[in-house]
Amino acid sequence: MAFAMFWEILWALILGFSLSAVVQAVVSKFEMSRLLGDDSPKTLSIATALGAASSSCSYAAVALARSIFRKGASFTAAMVFELASTNLVAELGIIMIILMGWQFAAAEFVGAPVMVVILVVLFRAFLTSQMVDEAGTQADKGVRGSMEGHAEMDMSVRGGPIIKRMFSPEGRTGISHYFVMDWVAIWKDIAGGLLLAGALAVWVPKDFWKGFFLSSHPLLAKFWGPLVGPLVAIASFVCSVGNVPLAAVLWNGGISFGGVIAFIFADLIVLPVLDIYRKYYGWKMMWFILVTFYTAMVGGALVIEFLFGAAGWVPQQRSCQIVEAAITLNYTTILNLIFLVLAALLLSRFFRTGERQMLRHMK
Repeated sequence: MAFAMFWEILWALILGFSLSAVVQAVVSKFEMSRLLGDDSPKTLSIATALGAASSSCSYAAVALARSIFRKGASFTAAMVFELASTNLVAELGIIMIILMGWQFAAAEFVGAPVMVVILVVLFRAFLTSQMVDEAGTQADKGVRGSMEGHAEMDMSVRGGPIIKRMFSPEGRTGISHYFVMDWVAIWKDIAGGLLLAGALAVWVPKDFWKGFFLSSHPLLAKFWGPLVGPLVAIASFVCSVGNVPLAAVLWNGGISFGGVIAFIFADLIVLPVLDIYRKYYGWKMMWFILVTFYTAMVGGALVIEFLFGAAGWVPQQRSCQIVEAAITLNYTTILNLIFLVLAALLLSRFFRTGERQMLRHMK
């Protein structure tokens, strides 16, 4: 079951990581702190755009958010960047379309800005300067979390038109290194998510999910799904794009539309990431992030639930195509073969241009 899901999304993963690598190769990480010095609407819009242009790895996003916070970015802008980097990236949308349908991808990309707005309102209402100062003191201790090397490396090419930068020798090298670096950062989450989704699809009866998600009470389920979706994500330990296959299983099992979106939003509050917040910013800020992020995720998912419901965009069928009966010569296989060639070319470039140094830096 897990391998069948992997085969279904393989080409989409390669395409998504390739697009992400191209963007990272032309966007400088070390310019971010200069652009994110306050929490004005303009700055927060830039933070959202920069997040969407970064890697989808949750651990790398958390590490990079601390890095730009230490370099002078506002704490609010750093958190907005973090949210956008795992919810507005190309690879997430592509995989959601393949496994679940365009409605879920659209909901993710509409709901993420709503979630950001709710989070900013909560931060302005409850985040004090003393809390930020205490978080800054803890951040400056430099306690290591995960994917620090990913956050620190900047292989972007500067100067000249974007197309020229992409196809220059430095650009092609940077793209190949970012491509491999993202795979190294995320493969455990992808494998874990696929194995967990496969196990739940095979072992857990649909009747259990229907009862747990209150499928027999449609109106109540619309509120219950967004409330429990993030809690299921926290318990699953799976984050980044690895949680999409599990989201497909939950949708087939009976969770509400908004519950699916809340579950996918919650990759930044899974237990390993919460422990990193504790190391980075201290216990007090960790709890503050957990409560405010959870509230924003639930609020954003509820807005999407009723907005898409009113527009008639909530799918009526619960039949996400998460597996095929057998691997056959169809469009999925052809696309996988094509994109495996692309992956081979990027890997070849990577191994010819100092791969050991990069992997050593990532530890």
